[in-house]
Amino acid sequence: MTPPDPGTPTTHLALPPDDALREVLHNEVHARPSARIRLPALVVYVAVLNAGIGRDAECAHLRRLPGQDALPLDALAGNFLRLRLGGCTVKWERHTEFTRYSIVQPLPDSAALGAADPELLPAVVVDPQWLREIPGRTVAAIKLAMVHGDLADPAALVPLAQRWFGGRPVVASLVGRAPGGGSHSCAVTDFQLRASGYERMLVIAPPDTTETRAGRISQRLLELETYRMMALRGLPAAKSLAPMLGDAEATLASLTEQLEAGQASDQELLDRLVALAGRLERATAAHDYRFAATRAYSTLVAERLAELREAAIPGTQTIGEFLQRRLNPAIATVAATAQRLASLSQRVERASALLRTRVDIATEAQNQQLLAKLTRGQELQLRLQTTVEGLSIAAISYYVVSLMLYGAKAAKSAGLPLDPEITVGALIPLVLWGVWRTTRRIHERLHSKDA
Repeated sequence: MTPPDPGTPTTHLALPPDDALREVLHNEVHARPSARIRLPALVVYVAVLNAGIGRDAECAHLRRLPGQDALPLDALAGNFLRLRLGGCTVKWERHTEFTRYSIVQPLPDSAALGAADPELLPAVVVDPQWLREIPGRTVAAIKLAMVHGDLADPAALVPLAQRWFGGRPVVASLVGRAPGGGSHSCAVTDFQLRASGYERMLVIAPPDTTETRAGRISQRLLELETYRMMALRGLPAAKSLAPMLGDAEATLASLTEQLEAGQASDQELLDRLVALAGRLERATAAHDYRFAATRAYSTLVAERLAELREAAIPGTQTIGEFLQRRLNPAIATVAATAQRLASLSQRVERASALLRTRVDIATEAQNQQLLAKLTRGQELQLRLQTTVEGLSIAAISYYVVSLMLYGAKAAKSAGLPLDPEITVGALIPLVLWGVWRTTRRIHERLHSKDA
């Protein structure tokens, strides 16, 4: 039986249906493969922020390359594209916040190891105008030269590398340290921006270095510098927040002191706390993503440094030591500012809770006073009602007795032998009792309905 072609989809005969994301997630490990670089080589690398830059604009720019005028937009759907041009390879990679462009081409003979500060930009195969008009804002730009060299005496390579960098101070590391000793290459840089806007890196590797290994070395070094720059983007925001946080802490301390001493009204304290909470929430919304991104990028920098497996060259500082001494304080500043902002927000929330508790207690006391006043009013009303009821019984009894007197007089006029005054006077106690009893029965009926 002939096995299926790996490049063609197959129907799973012994599996349940695929999850909608299975193929996408599986192929993520192949999303950004390393380049295959044949030494000696020059890698021109540009990383630009892509905020507000769509894939259509990037595709239109890639179409300006020779022979790429028919490049379809769908080719950029996978966040990775490699274009092979005459004399070079152009690689496009889109990330969340930035897009990377890499041009890999042969290194000119004039830039080999031992050259003195060689000119590299004129040797770039791609039109410099095309590089200048890449859509976005530059965050990293590197010219990486990869040359052959003998690693038997690493200390002897440092003067040659320093001459290649124009006599500037450099940092260098042996890369790919093996458990039994030895390394597969040497990386050198000066971390200096030149007038062209690029910084330079130099990799020295033995002649037997494979193309895939050279590609992995270049990828790690270029990613290391890109992630370093992206991690540092949180530092200006952290520094700009320092005065506001200091003022907010002083304001909160003053508010809590006034809250404790009762020196201001609850409404005034609440208004000031709400205003302070609004300032902190606005700062959090504006900078929380940047601070989180700094943490993520700093983790990637640490991972890339670990992947280099550096070994020191006597008398020269390693790339990792140089970066950590300068990057770690910046990352710590960003982390401390983020923690300070979060802690201040929590403290404002606790102060607001204390104020709400005090307002609730005051409101409860006012409610109790109001209920007491209502109770006293109801007692007075009940007494008044009782008094009115007594007067009502007397008044009703008076009218009933009057009616009975008129009736007795009418009966006497009709010939009945009775004295109207004596008869009615004798019935007055009975009338009073009857009116009182009727009133009580009405009260009992009303209370029974309320129950």
